[in-house]
Amino acid sequence: MEHPENSEEYKGLTVNSGVAQPSIINPYIKRHRFHRRELSVADMVEGILRGDVTILSQAVTLVESVNPDHQTKAQEVIERCLPHSGKSIRIGISGVPGAGKSTSIDEFGCHVLDRTGGKLAVLAIDPSSERSKGSILGDKTRMEKLAVRPESFIRPSPTAGSLGGVARKTRETIILCEAAGYDKIFVETVGVGQSETACHSMVDFFLLIQLAGTGDELQGIKRGIMEISDGIVINKCDGNNVDKCQMAATNFRNALHFFPMPESGWLPKVLCYSGFYGTGIKEIWDMIYQYIDFVKANGYFDYRRNEQSKYWMYETINEQLRLNFYNNPDIAASLEAAEQSVLQGHKTSFAAAHDLLERYWSL
Repeated sequence: MEHPENSEEYKGLTVNSGVAQPSIINPYIKRHRFHRRELSVADMVEGILRGDVTILSQAVTLVESVNPDHQTKAQEVIERCLPHSGKSIRIGISGVPGAGKSTSIDEFGCHVLDRTGGKLAVLAIDPSSERSKGSILGDKTRMEKLAVRPESFIRPSPTAGSLGGVARKTRETIILCEAAGYDKIFVETVGVGQSETACHSMVDFFLLIQLAGTGDELQGIKRGIMEISDGIVINKCDGNNVDKCQMAATNFRNALHFFPMPESGWLPKVLCYSGFYGTGIKEIWDMIYQYIDFVKANGYFDYRRNEQSKYWMYETINEQLRLNFYNNPDIAASLEAAEQSVLQGHKTSFAAAHDLLERYWSL
């Protein structure tokens, strides 16, 4: 750097040029990138069977990927894990937003692990934004006690546009968790109200968490989520809210008498508890185990598992047909023209859809 002070005009004043500024990058750091070794199908299956949580997480990510190559590899992993699955109790947990599902799971999980031991996997489904397509995936932050236990595995997943309160790949994730030795599976759905049929088709016991003051008997007898629930629990039964919760439980019990008897022959029970204080948790688990023993004794447990497998076979067919339709290059090129014809009023939406399907079937 040149200093004008060193010129002849300023005799007697000398300014040193100084030293060059060192680089902000440490020259002693070894410059190399760490590449994670891609696991083969055999390595991934072996890691899952020995209960490696890291490999299990990678396998779940592989299953959730939309990359066709990843999907092919994921299906092979699932096929190899399938013989080692099916030995768990699957419990679906749903409720309106703010009902305390995540906090309750924290209490439920710690209680059952202390009581029966084993391993617990929590598959928390978080809604995806229709605008940004992103998800917060923050349910784990409310499971403070369960998250630090080594025998638990908590995996948040986005719905990614799936309806019914669960993600498309939750069913396959359950198989991987069971193969990894998790004998209790919790599936926490998004709080969407009365349309949780998809979660009901992949669990053994469907638990509905309600709050006091959310409706009367008329609200309770509405078809949908109430009709498919195997047990109903009223949360936040503490402090000044105890009387309201007891009244709400009575209303729900009365409403259940309007429904026909379920195929299982089990009349759903209504209980009150406090997820925050952890009271009433034992009674809920006693109800769940009573139900499991009841349906195993009358054969409904195996029947329901078989019906669920058949249901997901047809769901997979529908999903693959939809993906194949939209990924077809010829259809993709015709979609914009069909869309413009609808917007300009030349065709109705139904006629445009019919023409596209006819074009697809003729390919």
